Amino acid sequence: MTDRYIVATDGACKGNPGPTGWAWVGEDGQWAAGAIPSGTNNIGELMGLLKAIDDHRNVARLVVQADSRYAIDTYEKWMDGHRRRGWKTSSGAPTKNVDLLEKLIEARDARRAAGLPDVVLEHVRGHSGHVLNAWADERAVRASEHAAKGTASEWSSLGSHDPIDVSTPPKNGR
Repeated sequence: MTDRYIVATDGACKGNPGPTGWAWVGEDGQWAAGAIPSGTNNIGELMGLLKAIDDHRNVARLVVQADSRYAIDTYEKWMDGHRRRGWKTSSGAPTKNVDLLEKLIEARDARRAAGLPDVVLEHVRGHSGHVLNAWADERAVRASEHAAKGTASEWSSLGSHDPIDVSTPPKNGR
């Protein structure tokens, strides 16, 4: 079991809705990304968070850095209230992305059942020189471009792809 690990997450969408990508990139250069042919930026952000938690279920102190207040607030403040209200927002409107919220609750509750502390979420400013966030953005944008071809796919350095060098930002300058 790893004691502490920092991972940045991001989502991207070509149009909103449109072809969507999600990604997480860890402090050691490990990464994962996925393409969803039709989604929204918020779906990409939530998927990045969910996959980061799922892929690091043996990390005792998982720190997730995200540039999405929506993803952070959904996880920390809103999802349990939505569920208690029968998947309605505080204003009574139907909650969006219920399938992802249910999976996030499941992932959080699995950590708790295993005796692990809750994931720590930190907000970082996007496109501001934060290297891990820049890499997560680069991977999510690439995944959304792949999604535009109409195929759902996932890639990961935990599988057959190499880790990336996160000591410098990606060449796209983000």
